[in-house]
Amino acid sequence: MSAASIRLAVILSYFAIVLVIGALAFRRTPSTAEDYFLGGRTAKTVVLFMALFGTNITPFVLMGIPGLAYHHGVAVFGLNAAIVVLGIPLSFWIIGYPAWIASKRLGVVTPAELFARRFDARWFGWLMFAVFFIYTVPYMVTAVAGVGIAVDVLSEGAIGFELAAAGILVITLAYTSLGGMKATMWTNVFQGAVFLGFSLLAFFLIADDFGGLSKVMQQVHAASPKLFERPSDGPFAPGAWASWALAIALTVIAFPHMLVRIFAAKDVRALKNACRYYPLAMIVLWIPAVLFGMWATLEHPGLEGRASDAVFPMLVLDHLGPALQGVALAGILAAVMSTLDAQMLTLSSMLTRDVLPQALGERHPVGLGRLFLVVLALLTWWFVVNKPASIFKLAGVSFSGYVTLVPTLLLGLRWRRFTVWGATASLVLGNLVLAASFAGWIPSLGLLPVAWGLAAAIVGAVVGSWISPATAPGVVEAVLGPVERALGRRA
Repeated sequence: MSAASIRLAVILSYFAIVLVIGALAFRRTPSTAEDYFLGGRTAKTVVLFMALFGTNITPFVLMGIPGLAYHHGVAVFGLNAAIVVLGIPLSFWIIGYPAWIASKRLGVVTPAELFARRFDARWFGWLMFAVFFIYTVPYMVTAVAGVGIAVDVLSEGAIGFELAAAGILVITLAYTSLGGMKATMWTNVFQGAVFLGFSLLAFFLIADDFGGLSKVMQQVHAASPKLFERPSDGPFAPGAWASWALAIALTVIAFPHMLVRIFAAKDVRALKNACRYYPLAMIVLWIPAVLFGMWATLEHPGLEGRASDAVFPMLVLDHLGPALQGVALAGILAAVMSTLDAQMLTLSSMLTRDVLPQALGERHPVGLGRLFLVVLALLTWWFVVNKPASIFKLAGVSFSGYVTLVPTLLLGLRWRRFTVWGATASLVLGNLVLAASFAGWIPSLGLLPVAWGLAAAIVGAVVGSWISPATAPGVVEAVLGPVERALGRRA
């Protein structure tokens, strides 16, 4: 068999397994909205952990981080890793655990539905959906663009960027629309094992092909000693570093697809275990991602801008045989699909439960959800083929936007005096200031736009709540009562 045939066989085998899992989930999924969108809230430790971990691993890590490390070296590890390892699991517990309690108690399916109930204001669910949609679509674009780049490189141009992007959307759409949440979580277990296992395997095999880890690091140091230094400008300046650390620590819990994954937990034990395992898995994945970028400078010097997003598949093509090249592509596809499916399903569930029922009645939420998945896939593909900015930069915009939701998520689940007008002021003011900062209308003072957006969101939340009428006590009690009792704050 030719190298191209071997790669194709591996990829087709991977797709076949994913589709079989989706079909099995379809047969095991009742037609109720809760079963379709939340898998019946039955996710135990392994499934929940792999769903959370897999959903959060995208080309941002597998291709964006190597691309950034190609230019900035080992300092990239310090830019993100420690905050990711500690901050994200902590946010799962501080915000995710109360959200899980409230969602289970009320029987809600989406974050927008939960907060509409928190304030007894259905229109606020529409506002949350709009904000989630605005920042989730660009994040989806980064995932699909990553696949397009990887397939183009690993197929040596035989499969173009646009065709690869369309293919990944079609496959993801197929198993997601079939089996809903159960399909996405079952496939996440398989997909997580694929991309984590391959990343470790590639790390050792590529290092060995360079002559060993010690030798390749010596070669990189000799050729580019600056990659071992900590820069003091750009993203590594103190203000920018602190701003980005803030964004990366807070953004994940505000991903609607991550919150919905948490809603699907069977019990608190599963959630606790997922928080425990998450840091180790992230370290295991992050170290190879940074080093891949540094190693690529030896064989592919002089790449500029978003061209460096392709360094990981370039290394695979240079150092691994066709079978492992196929597995590498499957690993990238797994990372993309494990996030893309969750994003598509979550936006679909919010549209059909929080927006459309008001206009169309409560009819056929699953059927409407499947129709919206198709529309969402087409929209994503259109943005992808217009070739946006680098994966890292585009993800940075989405991450910054998600952070403006954090004050609402936290205060809505922890502060009884928090009102719908405080939440509205937080979202509106936070996003206006964020947009103005990105446009350069606000002096940065050494900080990234995310810092100003978060500060404005906090001010809007607190001031807006104090100057507006309190929410009816019965409405607040229905949501926060179970949370406070579980946390031991009220008798």
